[in-house]
Amino acid sequence: MSVAFDLPWDTPAEQAELPTAYRAVDTDQLEALVDLAFTRWHLHPDTEVSIAVVDETRMAELHEQWLDLPGATDVMSFPMDELREGTPDDPSLGVLGDVVLCPPVAERQAAAAGHSTQDELCLLTTHSLLHLLGHDHAHEDERARMFTAQRSLLEEFLGRDAPVETMT
Repeated sequence: MSVAFDLPWDTPAEQAELPTAYRAVDTDQLEALVDLAFTRWHLHPDTEVSIAVVDETRMAELHEQWLDLPGATDVMSFPMDELREGTPDDPSLGVLGDVVLCPPVAERQAAAAGHSTQDELCLLTTHSLLHLLGHDHAHEDERARMFTAQRSLLEEFLGRDAPVETMT
């Protein structure tokens, strides 16, 4: 598994100087979550994904540019090779795509839902990975399938109930 992070800090000391929402970004935890997702969803170990952490200004720009919607959102997904879940005998291989997280939005959602910002960032990362694999929640049957997969992975990863889904 190859996960690349694009972060607005270069060192832990720089991260510590940022607002609390950014201090909740635990790249080791997110990398472990991605590793579990790759295993569970049968993605080849050489499959690539990137996770970018951006501020609300940048997220609002991306939201407007790609979805023609105003304001910052919590997470955006940019698929690359249109991979789908593989099988044990035929794992999917390629560039999965990009996950873009906005910690300030995640922090507000987490507070409203009653869980930690770290839990929210795990939820958003899992949600985005499922989008990169072609899942959607536009229709109720798709939503049920996607959110079941999301909860299952998060409960396995966290070792407890998954955080409540948040939708902006």
